[in-house]
Order: sequence, then structure tokens, then C-alpha cells
Amino acid sequence: MNRKAVVAGATGLVGKELVKLLLNNPEYTAVMLIVRRPTGIAHPKLQEKIVDFNRLEQSDVNLTGADVFCTLGTTIKKAGSQKAFRLVDYEYPLALGRMAKAQGAKQFLLITSMGANPASRTFYIRVKGEVEKELRELGLSALHIFRPSLLLGNREEFRFGERISAVFSSILSPLFLGTLKKYKPVHAETVAGAMLRIAQKGTSGIHVYESNQIVQA
Repeated sequence: MNRKAVVAGATGLVGKELVKLLLNNPEYTAVMLIVRRPTGIAHPKLQEKIVDFNRLEQSDVNLTGADVFCTLGTTIKKAGSQKAFRLVDYEYPLALGRMAKAQGAKQFLLITSMGANPASRTFYIRVKGEVEKELRELGLSALHIFRPSLLLGNREEFRFGERISAVFSSILSPLFLGTLKKYKPVHAETVAGAMLRIAQKGTSGIHVYESNQIVQA
């Protein structure tokens, strides 16, 4: 099969793992990374598209027939403000989704967060829910939403709160049973693998995967 993958967020925790899997997967003969600056990755089937995400819809990125993976995401601390956070976690994914719809992308796969809810009082969870809602309304051929709990992996930046949470969660991991399974931390590599396997199935329609379902996908 000659499949084309497009990845936005290739330098993030999940994005980096996803790119590795895509480049090693024989079904994908072309992998395009939408990035702000060169990643330094070299591979025969890799193409990097340097863009200004604030003008993403005016770029010449071609999504026709592609499996579009959106792993964009930041934190309010790293972004510097709620406005800047919303830009990365809401505006950019939605712009990419509109492009996917307009250009006839095969499917759109997005990472949000456990508990995503547009009516939430928590800003982070509300923004994640809002982008899900807007993307659902675009009428994409296939929309796959992944809602991982705490993501584990080697981040470039140190996040004290996440590091402490990860330690305690690992200790308490055996207690995440039954309805609590979706709260169990999940490795970025596991999420990336689930996204790839779901994409390969090519299922149409809208699908949501909670953290425990991601592990089983």
C-alpha cells in the first residue's frame, strides 16, 4: 500500500514516537512533517514542510488522501498565557482540520485529553473539549480522537508536577482497575502505536478512545 502520513506536532512527546513508527512502517511511502523549523531527521520517505502555524491555511501543505495526525499540544506555563495555549491546542488543530476537510484527507487523528469537555470550568479541559466539538462539526470522513491520561515519556523540558504525578501513579498503578483504568498513566509510545494501528484500519466516522482503550487498541 502507498499510504501518505502528515504529522503536525512531530517534535512533541507522542509526535516523536509516531514519526519513528511511520518511517519504519512499509505501508507508508511518504511521511510529511508540518513544523516551524527543521527537525534534523533524515529519511528517504520524509519531507518537512516549514510553516507559520498562524497562517497554516494559507500554506501549500497538501493533505489530499493523507492520514493526518495532529499531536500538537503545550501547557499554559510553556505557552506563557491562556491565549497562547488556546492558539496551539485549539486554533492550530482546528485550522489543520479545516484543511483536511477541504482537501479531502483520508482521516484525521487527534490527541486531546482525558475528561475533555467544552462545558468544563477547568480551562485546559474546556479548550480540549471545544476543539473536539468543532472538529466533529466539520464533517470529516474519519475523525479519531485520543484522550490519554497522564503521558509518560522523556520530555525535553522538565515538568515537576508531571514528574511527581508519574512517580505516584506508577506506585499506585495496580489499583487502577475497572472504571478506574482510564486514569492509569500511559506511555507516549503506546499512544503513538495506537494511533498508527487505528489509522491502518481506515475506519470512517467519529471515534473516541479513552486512555484504557488506547492501551488495548
